[in-house]
Amino acid sequence: MAFKLENKQNKKNTQTKKQSSIEELLKKEIVLFGERFNNKKKHSFYQELAVLLKAGITFKEGLTLIVDSLKKNSDKELIQSILNDVINGKPFSEALLASQSFSEYEFYSLQIGEETGTTAQVCQELGVFYERKNEQKRIIIAALTYPSIVMTTAIVVVLFMLSYVVPMFQDIFRQNNVELPMLTKVIVKLSIFTKTFGMYGLLLVILLFFVGRIFKDNQQYQKALHHFILKIPVLGAFTTKVYLAQFTQAVALLTTAKVPLLNSIQMVKKMIRFVPLQEALEKVENSILKGNSLSSSLKENPLFDNRIISLVKVAEETNQTEYVFKQLSEQYNQEVVQQSKIMTTVLEPLIILFVGVLVAILLVAMYLPMFQLSSAIG
Repeated sequence: MAFKLENKQNKKNTQTKKQSSIEELLKKEIVLFGERFNNKKKHSFYQELAVLLKAGITFKEGLTLIVDSLKKNSDKELIQSILNDVINGKPFSEALLASQSFSEYEFYSLQIGEETGTTAQVCQELGVFYERKNEQKRIIIAALTYPSIVMTTAIVVVLFMLSYVVPMFQDIFRQNNVELPMLTKVIVKLSIFTKTFGMYGLLLVILLFFVGRIFKDNQQYQKALHHFILKIPVLGAFTTKVYLAQFTQAVALLTTAKVPLLNSIQMVKKMIRFVPLQEALEKVENSILKGNSLSSSLKENPLFDNRIISLVKVAEETNQTEYVFKQLSEQYNQEVVQQSKIMTTVLEPLIILFVGVLVAILLVAMYLPMFQLSSAIG
C-alpha cells in the first residue's frame, strides 16, 4: 500500500510540474519576427534615461518613471526587473546584463560610465547609436520595399499566366494541330512544370523562410548568409558601408567614454552581428596584441577601405581618435543615405523593364501560333 500511495503521489507531483511548465510556457512572449526588446525600444529607453539623469533624477526614480510610461506588459516586466535589481543594490550595468536583453557592449559602456561618472553621457551616446542603427534599417527597408513589391507582383502574375492562361492556349493549339514555335514550346513546358511542382516550390519557400527565422542566431548559418551577401555586386558594397558606419560610430562612442582602443575593438566585435566584420576585427585584435598599430592592422583586411585606414593613421599621429571616428561615422552615414536613394532610383525602372520584358515574352510566345492559325484558316 505504501508503494501505491508513493506512486500516486509521484504521479501527482509530475502532473503538477507539467501543468506549471505549460503555464510558464504560455506566459512567455513568443517572439518570431523580432527581438523582445529591440533597437527601436532601446533608442527610446536610453534617450529618456539620459534626459532624466541629466535633470538630476536618480536611477531608481528614472526607471520608475520609464516603467510607468511603457504600454506593453513584457517591456514593463523587463524594466521592472532591472529596477528591482538596482533597488537591491546591484549596479545599473550589471542589472541590464542580468536581464539578458542587453549586450555586453552596452554593459561595458555603462560600467565605464558608472566608474567615470559619465553615465548620463553614455546613455545619450547609446541612444544616438541605436537611433542611427534604426535609421539605417529604415533606409534599407525603404530602398527595397518598392522593388520587392513589384518583383513579388510580377512573380505572381507570371505564375498565374503559366498555371491558367498558357494551358488554355495550349488546348486551342492541340485541337487545331498547330505547329508550335520553339519559344512557345519552351513556355508550354515551363507551364507544365509550374503546374506540377508549383505547390512544392511555394511550400519550399515558406519552409526556407521559417528555417531562416529559426536558425537566424546560428553561427554557421549567419556566416554563410553574410559572406553570400558580400558577393552580390551592389548589395555587398552597400551592406559593408552600413556596418562600417556602425563600427565607426561604436568606436567613437567608446573612445568618448575613455575606453582603451583594444577594449573598444573587442567590445564592438561582440556588438555588431555581421560575421565578416567580426572576423576582420578578430584579426585586427590579434595584430594589435602583436604590437602593430590600428591603422596597419586595418590595412591587412580588405573589408576596410583606404579612407578609414588613412584617417585612422592621422588619428594615431595627432591623438584625435574620438574626433576622427566621429567624422568617419558621419561620412559613412551620409553615404548610406545617398546610396540607398540611388539604389531606389536605379532599381525601380530596371525592375519595371524586367517585368515588361517577361510579360512580353509570354504574350509573344502565345500569340505567334495564333497568327499561324489565322493565316491557315484564311
